[in-house]
Amino acid sequence: MERAPVTVHRISASGGRRVTIRVNGVDTVLGVAYTDRDLIKFLRRLEVPDPEELVLGDSPGIGWQGGHPHVYEQPEAPPDV
Repeated sequence: MERAPVTVHRISASGGRRVTIRVNGVDTVLGVAYTDRDLIKFLRRLEVPDPEELVLGDSPGIGWQGGHPHVYEQPEAPPDV
Protein backbone atom coordinates (compact mmCIF):
# COMPACT_ATOMS: atom_id res chain seq x y z
CA MET A 1 0.00 0.00 0.00
CA GLU A 2 1.35 3.40 -0.97
CA ARG A 3 1.44 5.97 1.79
CA ALA A 4 -0.02 9.47 1.61
CA PRO A 5 2.30 12.08 0.08
CA VAL A 6 1.91 14.39 3.11
CA THR A 7 2.64 12.89 6.53
CA VAL A 8 1.79 14.52 9.83
CA HIS A 9 4.01 12.69 12.31
CA ARG A 10 3.36 11.84 15.95
CA ILE A 11 3.02 14.62 18.52
CA SER A 12 6.38 15.64 19.99
CA ALA A 13 6.92 15.83 23.74
CA SER A 14 6.96 19.63 23.51
CA GLY A 15 3.86 19.77 21.30
CA GLY A 16 3.42 20.16 17.60
CA ARG A 17 3.81 17.63 14.81
CA ARG A 18 6.52 17.42 12.16
CA VAL A 19 5.12 17.54 8.64
CA THR A 20 6.82 15.94 5.65
CA ILE A 21 5.98 15.60 1.98
CA ARG A 22 7.17 12.80 -0.29
CA VAL A 23 8.04 13.76 -3.85
CA ASN A 24 9.77 11.33 -6.22
CA GLY A 25 10.52 9.01 -3.30
CA VAL A 26 12.22 11.69 -1.22
CA ASP A 27 10.79 13.01 2.08
CA THR A 28 11.19 16.73 2.73
CA VAL A 29 10.40 18.33 6.09
CA LEU A 30 7.97 21.23 5.70
CA GLY A 31 8.09 22.27 9.34
CA VAL A 32 6.35 21.69 12.65
CA ALA A 33 2.62 22.30 12.76
CA TYR A 34 0.93 23.35 15.99
CA THR A 35 -2.53 23.74 14.41
CA ASP A 36 -4.39 22.85 11.23
CA ARG A 37 -3.78 26.46 10.18
CA ASP A 38 0.00 25.81 10.19
CA LEU A 39 -0.48 22.70 8.06
CA ILE A 40 -2.60 24.67 5.59
CA LYS A 41 0.12 27.36 5.39
CA PHE A 42 2.77 24.74 4.55
CA LEU A 43 0.61 23.39 1.73
CA ARG A 44 -0.27 26.86 0.46
CA ARG A 45 3.47 27.68 0.15
CA LEU A 46 3.80 24.63 -2.09
CA GLU A 47 0.87 25.94 -4.15
CA VAL A 48 -1.23 22.86 -3.40
CA PRO A 49 -4.75 23.47 -4.74
CA ASP A 50 -7.42 23.90 -2.05
CA PRO A 51 -5.20 23.24 0.99
CA GLU A 52 -8.10 23.96 3.38
CA GLU A 53 -10.20 21.22 1.79
CA LEU A 54 -7.24 18.84 1.82
CA VAL A 55 -6.66 19.33 5.56
CA LEU A 56 -10.14 19.93 6.90
CA GLY A 57 -11.80 17.43 4.55
CA ASP A 58 -9.67 14.61 5.95
CA SER A 59 -8.19 13.78 2.56
CA PRO A 60 -6.41 10.45 2.07
CA GLY A 61 -3.55 12.58 0.72
CA ILE A 62 -2.59 13.32 4.33
CA GLY A 63 -1.43 10.53 6.60
CA TRP A 64 -1.72 11.13 10.34
CA GLN A 65 0.72 9.05 12.38
CA GLY A 66 0.75 8.31 16.09
CA GLY A 67 -2.38 10.12 17.15
CA HIS A 68 -5.74 11.46 16.14
CA PRO A 69 -6.02 13.82 13.17
CA HIS A 70 -6.14 17.54 14.00
CA VAL A 71 -4.63 17.04 17.49
CA TYR A 72 -1.30 18.78 18.06
CA GLU A 73 -0.70 18.49 21.81
CA GLN A 74 -0.32 15.51 24.12
CA PRO A 75 -3.44 14.91 26.21
CA GLU A 76 -3.00 15.97 29.80
CA ALA A 77 -2.45 13.13 32.21
CA PRO A 78 -5.07 12.80 34.93
CA PRO A 79 -3.90 14.11 38.30
CA ASP A 80 -2.48 11.59 40.74
CA VAL A 81 -4.97 10.63 43.38
